[in-house]
Amino acid sequence: MPYDLKEIAAISGMPGLYRLVKPTRAGVIIEALTDNNPRSVASAQNKVSLLQEISIYTQDYDQTVPLTEVFDRIYQQHGAQLALTHKSNEQELAAFMAGIIPDYDRERVYLSDIKKLVQWYHVVSQRLEYQAPAENEPTTDEATEGAAAEATADKPKASKKIAKPGADEAMSTAGIIPAAPEDNAAGNPEAAPAKTAKKPAKKKAE
Repeated sequence: MPYDLKEIAAISGMPGLYRLVKPTRAGVIIEALTDNNPRSVASAQNKVSLLQEISIYTQDYDQTVPLTEVFDRIYQQHGAQLALTHKSNEQELAAFMAGIIPDYDRERVYLSDIKKLVQWYHVVSQRLEYQAPAENEPTTDEATEGAAAEATADKPKASKKIAKPGADEAMSTAGIIPAAPEDNAAGNPEAAPAKTAKKPAKKKAE
């Protein structure tokens, strides 16, 4: 993978990104991705979100783009030195996101998510080494297309089912990093409470 995000995490209530060092009884020892790399302990009450498990929503409800792939796309288009910052205007940030993921979901991916994505990329690109894929190793797009084709071939056409994400799968930065109150619009699918489906009543045997 281009950027190894397995041990890199965002922690609720704590700015920046951190490398997970090792767990303790009180929580986990973390190392800040800064110049002097100070260490501290994140308590069990802090929500730790691994970047590798975060994905970005697309307009296809079945498909999301892993953050690892998003960072690779940014590197391919902009290199390690991204001129855009989280303080750029809304139009520039939206255009940037559309250039990276043309079909990203405009309703479920907030402006605050795009700003967070840009901030994270600046930290990751400065602190982690980009690992170019080997010549005989398929690129991210090729691997994704191959996996999709294989999955399509294995599934019967008459019984197409939508796979539900696992409990440990982060489907969007919006679901990991709490968005500002004004970002949670009433029309947002995530803001609406899930309705419990009623089970049909069983008929008594005559």
